[in-house]
Order: sequence, then C-alpha cells, then structure tokens
Amino acid sequence: MRIKVRSAFLALLFIVMSMPMLADDVVYITTDQFRERIFDYKTEKDWNYKGSKPCVIDFYTTWCGPCKRLAPIMEELSQTYCDRVVFYKADTERERELAYVFGISSIPQVLYIPKEGKPMLLKGLYPKDEIVRIIEEFLLKKE
Repeated sequence: MRIKVRSAFLALLFIVMSMPMLADDVVYITTDQFRERIFDYKTEKDWNYKGSKPCVIDFYTTWCGPCKRLAPIMEELSQTYCDRVVFYKADTERERELAYVFGISSIPQVLYIPKEGKPMLLKGLYPKDEIVRIIEEFLLKKE
C-alpha cells in the first residue's frame, strides 16, 4: 500500500513540476540583479531602463506589517499583469545599497518604472484599486 501511495505521489509531483507556469510570480531582486536588469546606477548617469516591459519594485522588510498586507496584492497583480508588467520585491535589510540609492527610509515604498520615461516612487500602503490605476495609467498609459 505504501509503495502505491508513494508512486502516485511521485507521479503527481512530476506532472505538476513539468507543467508550464501560467503566470509569472513576484521576483525577489538583489542589488546586482537590479543593476543588470533595471538600471546600472554605477556606470550610467541618466536614467536608462534596461527592461522590455514596465516593472514594479516593492521595497519591503519581513517584519513590516503594511508590507505584509501589500504582498498578497502584489502577488495577485503579478498574475493579472503577467504578460505586460514585471513585479519585483527588494528586501531593504538585505539590499541596503539599493535602498540607499533610492533613499528608502520608510517602508513599504513602491517604485513604478515605465518602459520609457522616469520612474515614480510612492511611499506607504495604497489600496489595490489605486495600485491598479497607477499601473494602468502610468505604466501602461491607458486613460
């Protein structure tokens, strides 16, 4: 009996693991990855976004209450906008240099980066409908 249960479990696990992802999740980003994927502030003077899609970066810490309330909203929106916007999270305690570069002194703060133009950094916890409005109007340029 144990062998059949184990075999069934392994078969199910194989099927689930081999299925393609339906949508992207929020990606945890390091300072080095930021410089590689978003903007290399050490070598470039003027803002020059490297990405092919607009992105959202959630600056957070693990102990922050408002950050914990924002996390499921960002997860849900990363699924909704998976083909149009990339969602990142940057832990300000681990990525101190990145937090310093953007002057992150309170959290949560969210950086909205359009494909073209300057990014926008907002402090605090915003309701989901306001975040959707920002994504639609600022990142995707819908009115």
